[in-house]
Amino acid sequence: MKKILIVMIFAVSGFVNAQAYKGKGDVKFQIGANFQDGGNGITTSTDFGLGENMSFGFVASYLLNTTTIYGTPKFDDRVDVKARFNAHLGNVLNISDKADVYPGLDLGLRNFGAHLGARYFFTNGFGVYTEAGFPIAKYKTDSSGYDYLNNQFVFTIGASFNL
Repeated sequence: MKKILIVMIFAVSGFVNAQAYKGKGDVKFQIGANFQDGGNGITTSTDFGLGENMSFGFVASYLLNTTTIYGTPKFDDRVDVKARFNAHLGNVLNISDKADVYPGLDLGLRNFGAHLGARYFFTNGFGVYTEAGFPIAKYKTDSSGYDYLNNQFVFTIGASFNL
């Protein structure tokens, strides 16, 4: 009975110690679905902790299906890659260690933009996240046709992993 109790305590402690952002040296990987006007796709991102409340990372997205009147977009019209910087506010807002809210800026192939995200970890290695992003400055002032696909408001939801 004593051994079973010890094993249960260790198992439950994995849930108690789940942290959404640990600070310097923390590495996250996220994969999710993005939803936007004109198409839906898949997004992957990584974040590398620089300090107690900041990280940098990369985002890659690919539109799987598009609903444009201009025909079928090519690969380079569907893909976008960005570098990003996040400010993690979970401990500043004094919310649970399992949750984090992070506004940030991103610089990509198509625009300079901003995003607001949140993640919640169920265990030490697995959680869920959501992000909303939008362009601040577009590289082409007329973002019509295929340029519009990667220059608009986008909503993402998916899974987050500690590495």
